[in-house]
Amino acid sequence: MNIVIRTDSSVHIGSGHVMRDIVLAKELARLGHDISFACRPQNGDSIDYIKQQGFTIHELARPAQWLTPSSSADYSAWLQVSINSDIEQFCAVIRSTDLVIVDHYALGSEWQEAIKKHYDCKIVAIDDLVREHSADIIIDQTLLRKSEEYLSRNNQCINLTGSEYALLDPKFTAKREHALENNECPRTVKVLISMGGIDKNNITLEVLEALLLLGKEKPQVTVLLSKKSPSYEEVSRFCTQHSDWTNHIDFSDNMANVLLQHEIAIGAPGTTAWERACLGVPSIIIPLADNQRTIATNLVKTDSAILVEPKKIKTHLTTAYKALVSDWLKFHSNSLKLCDGLGVKRVGRHINNLLHGKISKVSLRAASKEDIEQVYCWQCLPETRKYALTSEKPTWNEHKAWMQKKLESAQDYFYIIQAVNTQKSVGVIRLDRIKNAEYLVSIFISPEYFGQGIAKNALLFIDDIHQHVTLCATVMEDNVASQQLFIAANYKRTAKDSFIRLPII
Repeated sequence: MNIVIRTDSSVHIGSGHVMRDIVLAKELARLGHDISFACRPQNGDSIDYIKQQGFTIHELARPAQWLTPSSSADYSAWLQVSINSDIEQFCAVIRSTDLVIVDHYALGSEWQEAIKKHYDCKIVAIDDLVREHSADIIIDQTLLRKSEEYLSRNNQCINLTGSEYALLDPKFTAKREHALENNECPRTVKVLISMGGIDKNNITLEVLEALLLLGKEKPQVTVLLSKKSPSYEEVSRFCTQHSDWTNHIDFSDNMANVLLQHEIAIGAPGTTAWERACLGVPSIIIPLADNQRTIATNLVKTDSAILVEPKKIKTHLTTAYKALVSDWLKFHSNSLKLCDGLGVKRVGRHINNLLHGKISKVSLRAASKEDIEQVYCWQCLPETRKYALTSEKPTWNEHKAWMQKKLESAQDYFYIIQAVNTQKSVGVIRLDRIKNAEYLVSIFISPEYFGQGIAKNALLFIDDIHQHVTLCATVMEDNVASQQLFIAANYKRTAKDSFIRLPII
């Protein structure tokens, strides 16, 4: 199917929107769709980079007069033209499309309705402003965001909210397995400073000057700053003068590798916050725009980052750095819990189903403390215990302690299976980490839903999301139904009671 992504980047906008859109574009291309971008050329844009990634660009008209945003929330100036002009220009360069993905703070429900009417297409909106949309799917990767916070003029709209839908490059998922093995901070701390590709306010230099005040306690620092930044020369000069503890790089096409080489990051709480969290890299976060405030607050609330206001870098940054180093393991562990890096797989599955008119029998959601009692009821059923590896029924206190520990683990996955037609919780599927990139699968279904294909669909759902790891299952020999289930779900028998599914990609 034909998909067009409408987004922009510039000195004022930054490049974060484009970077996450490219990640999604690659996943959708892998699923067999034709992807192109519609962008307006602006100072500091990423059009050449998008082309380098292999995507076609439909360039919208340059404005006759460039607008300068009056604040970080002046989104109309980001667009550079009126909404009606943008609609007209988009429709002039795009002949037809099956789906439009819009990732732009200046383009809301009015724009979406006009585009949907013109092309009779589906709309996916990527946003974090909690505003009304006219979309089929809304994606908001903000930590702790609830789906009910969003409204859509389409009453069939699917809201994908929270950091489990963060659009990260699959390279982060692969490197996460290494990050899970890391449990100590070395004596020589390595810090990555990345304030975005543009950093028009030169926050990077302020951070470097603050770290200089640490004297002999200075860390080894890598600075990531693009040549498109107005501060590039000044920062580069500082790094040259202090080459004994700083290193400046312009760009990396493998941020996962770069991050994994550092123990601490200093940056803005945008998309990169989820990259850092996925690899367990604790952060000092410096919000640069109003729309980053919610993310910043929630990162602090979860004890995965320390906040430093831009105006207080000189006075507060060194204190924040020392606090992060002294309690590194806590921040590292809490960061890992926030984001597993599989968001693009989850989003891709939803978009693919939307385009092909598929309605899944089941969906999976992360289990929470509110599910502890329900799971205990299922665990105590005779049908569950009959073929459990441990036949003895746990006590309530044993179960509660066990499940709370599982929910707090950054290494394991605990999903509640839901029936899509009723949205009722119908069972559990868990992935318990055995070793690097290998997990043990456990699944059970409420007896009233036996024989409806729920378990098989849940295993196939897992295949779509957890493609990069090996999955193992242990099934008692006399549990014929479950043995047949795993065979039907493309697992290979390795022993009388053992099954395996090797990585798919």
